[in-house]
Parts: sequence; C-alpha cells; structure tokens
Amino acid sequence: MIQTVITYPDKRLKLLSLPVESFDNTLHRLLDDMYETMLAQNGIGLAAIQIAVPLRALIINIPDEEGLQLQKTLLEIINPEITATQGFTTYQEGCLSVPGFYEEIDRHETLSLTYQDRNGQTQTLHAQGLLAIAIQHEIDHLEGKLFIEKLSYIKRKKFEKELKKRLKEEKTHRL
Repeated sequence: MIQTVITYPDKRLKLLSLPVESFDNTLHRLLDDMYETMLAQNGIGLAAIQIAVPLRALIINIPDEEGLQLQKTLLEIINPEITATQGFTTYQEGCLSVPGFYEEIDRHETLSLTYQDRNGQTQTLHAQGLLAIAIQHEIDHLEGKLFIEKLSYIKRKKFEKELKKRLKEEKTHRL
C-alpha cells in the first residue's frame, strides 16, 4: 500500500531509528509498502522513517539501463552497519522528503556494509558509485539526518529561502 512520505521540516525526520528486532509479517508488509511508495514517488531509495516508521530499515532500487526498477534488483537493508569506506566523490542528490531541491553533496565513493535481509539473515555488500551514495543517503535518514545538513552555510541559506517561498506559495494555493 502506498504510504505518505513525510517532508521537511517535519520533526519526525530528525528521529533516531531503532533497530529491527522482529523479522515477521509486519516487517515484510512495511518493506512492501516502502517499495510501492518509493516507485510511486519516482525514488531510488527510501528509509522507513520517511513514512513515519522509526525503524532501521531502508530500500534501494537503482534503475537498470532501460530505466526499470525491477523487484528482483531491490535491496532491502535492515540494521545496516558501514564497515569500510574509501575515496570521495560529489554527486547531485535529491530527496523524497525534500521535494524539488537538488544539490551537490560529498560522499564516500565506495563502501562495505553488513546488514540483515527481510528474514534476518546477515548479508554483506560492497557498493560503489550511485549505489554507495544512495546507501549513505538512506543511512543518514536512519540517524535523523538529511542531505541538506551537509550543505555549506551559503547553500543552506539558499535552501531555506527557497523552502520559505515554496511553503508560502503552497499556503496561498490552499486559500
């Protein structure tokens, strides 16, 4: 079922997500809902906190060469721990919880990760490029952080100004 993605400045996005302890049908339903929600929003990743569930669960599905996000390539990452990082890269990021805003963000170029799958089995993953960036972005959500917090002071002020303008326009349209 498609869920509502909460957006900045909703304070729930600042919550620290708790470890998943039960790998049951409730978790499976959450992961399935997250997948449907992510696709409906044209995203490549989603953390559970973005649909107001403060659990250490995230999904990522990088589109293939044809732009398809097949369920068989979906990564369901529960209780992630980054075990190693290497190099740095800059990538223009956006976020379903910060709609319409994109900015260059510095991230590690490659990483190694341990996590659990939907059944609680421990997995390891070595990621690079967009996948590594997406994993770091989504893990930040689990820590109560948004990509805009990585912006320089000047870029952050620009973002805040754009946000105020957009919120004012939305308020005007509702009246």
